[in-house]
Amino acid sequence: MAKTSAIHRNLKRVRMSKKFANKRKKLKAIVMDKKINLNERFAASLKLAKLPKNSSKNRIRNRCEITGRPHGYYRKLKMSRIALRKLASMGKIPGMTKSSW
Repeated sequence: MAKTSAIHRNLKRVRMSKKFANKRKKLKAIVMDKKINLNERFAASLKLAKLPKNSSKNRIRNRCEITGRPHGYYRKLKMSRIALRKLASMGKIPGMTKSSW
Protein backbone atom coordinates (compact mmCIF):
# COMPACT_ATOMS: atom_id res chain seq x y z
CA MET A 1 0.00 0.00 0.00
CA ALA A 2 1.32 3.42 -0.94
CA LYS A 3 1.64 6.30 1.48
CA THR A 4 -1.75 7.94 1.95
CA SER A 5 -0.17 11.39 1.68
CA ALA A 6 1.09 10.58 -1.82
CA ILE A 7 -2.33 9.28 -2.84
CA HIS A 8 -4.09 12.38 -1.50
CA ARG A 9 -1.56 14.68 -3.13
CA ASN A 10 -2.28 13.03 -6.47
CA LEU A 11 -6.05 13.34 -5.92
CA LYS A 12 -5.56 17.04 -5.18
CA ARG A 13 -3.72 17.38 -8.50
CA VAL A 14 -6.60 15.67 -10.31
CA ARG A 15 -9.13 18.08 -8.76
CA MET A 16 -6.99 21.13 -9.58
CA SER A 17 -6.47 19.92 -13.13
CA LYS A 18 -10.22 19.68 -13.67
CA LYS A 19 -10.81 23.06 -12.04
CA PHE A 20 -8.32 24.99 -14.20
CA ALA A 21 -8.66 22.98 -17.44
CA ASN A 22 -10.78 25.52 -19.34
CA LYS A 23 -8.71 28.52 -18.25
CA ARG A 24 -5.46 26.74 -19.13
CA LYS A 25 -6.83 25.67 -22.53
CA LYS A 26 -7.91 29.22 -23.46
CA LEU A 27 -4.59 30.75 -22.42
CA LYS A 28 -2.62 28.11 -24.33
CA ALA A 29 -4.69 28.78 -27.44
CA ILE A 30 -3.83 32.49 -27.20
CA VAL A 31 -0.12 31.79 -26.68
CA MET A 32 0.07 29.39 -29.64
CA ASP A 33 -1.91 31.60 -32.07
CA LYS A 34 0.63 33.39 -34.29
CA LYS A 35 -1.99 35.83 -35.62
CA ILE A 36 -2.42 37.56 -32.24
CA ASN A 37 0.07 40.32 -31.51
CA LEU A 38 3.16 39.56 -29.45
CA ASN A 39 2.25 41.64 -26.37
CA GLU A 40 -1.10 39.86 -25.91
CA ARG A 41 0.56 36.46 -26.32
CA PHE A 42 3.21 37.38 -23.77
CA ALA A 43 0.56 38.57 -21.30
CA ALA A 44 -1.30 35.28 -21.75
CA SER A 45 1.89 33.32 -21.09
CA LEU A 46 2.43 35.29 -17.87
CA LYS A 47 -1.12 34.49 -16.76
CA LEU A 48 -0.50 30.84 -17.60
CA ALA A 49 2.65 30.88 -15.48
CA LYS A 50 0.72 32.31 -12.52
CA LEU A 51 -1.66 29.34 -12.46
CA PRO A 52 -0.79 26.67 -9.87
CA LYS A 53 1.78 24.15 -11.09
CA ASN A 54 -0.32 21.26 -9.79
CA SER A 55 -3.19 22.29 -12.07
CA SER A 56 -1.20 21.03 -15.06
CA LYS A 57 -2.46 17.71 -16.39
CA ASN A 58 0.99 16.20 -16.90
CA ARG A 59 1.74 16.37 -13.15
CA ILE A 60 -0.91 13.72 -12.44
CA ARG A 61 0.58 10.30 -11.68
CA ASN A 62 -1.22 7.13 -12.76
CA ARG A 63 -1.82 5.09 -9.61
CA CYS A 64 -3.50 1.77 -8.87
CA GLU A 65 -7.13 2.19 -7.78
CA ILE A 66 -6.76 -0.57 -5.19
CA THR A 67 -3.33 -0.10 -3.65
CA GLY A 68 -2.17 3.33 -4.85
CA ARG A 69 1.02 1.83 -6.31
CA PRO A 70 2.54 4.14 -8.97
CA HIS A 71 4.66 1.57 -10.84
CA GLY A 72 3.58 -1.44 -12.90
CA TYR A 73 0.31 0.29 -13.77
CA TYR A 74 -2.02 -0.99 -16.51
CA ARG A 75 -3.95 1.96 -17.98
CA LYS A 76 -6.75 -0.16 -19.42
CA LEU A 77 -7.49 -1.79 -16.05
CA LYS A 78 -6.48 1.16 -13.81
CA MET A 79 -4.58 -1.14 -11.47
CA SER A 80 -1.07 -2.37 -10.83
CA ARG A 81 0.30 -5.71 -11.94
CA ILE A 82 0.43 -6.96 -8.34
CA ALA A 83 -3.22 -6.14 -7.62
CA LEU A 84 -4.21 -7.73 -10.94
CA ARG A 85 -2.35 -10.93 -10.12
CA LYS A 86 -3.89 -11.09 -6.65
CA LEU A 87 -7.44 -10.68 -8.00
CA ALA A 88 -6.77 -13.23 -10.76
CA SER A 89 -5.48 -15.77 -8.23
CA MET A 90 -8.61 -15.32 -6.12
CA GLY A 91 -10.79 -15.86 -9.22
CA LYS A 92 -12.31 -12.36 -9.14
CA ILE A 93 -11.51 -11.60 -12.79
CA PRO A 94 -13.55 -13.68 -15.26
CA GLY A 95 -11.53 -15.55 -17.85
CA MET A 96 -8.19 -14.95 -16.17
CA THR A 97 -6.25 -17.67 -14.41
CA LYS A 98 -2.80 -17.80 -12.89
CA SER A 99 -0.40 -19.51 -15.24
CA SER A 100 1.66 -22.40 -13.96
CA TRP A 101 4.06 -24.88 -15.54
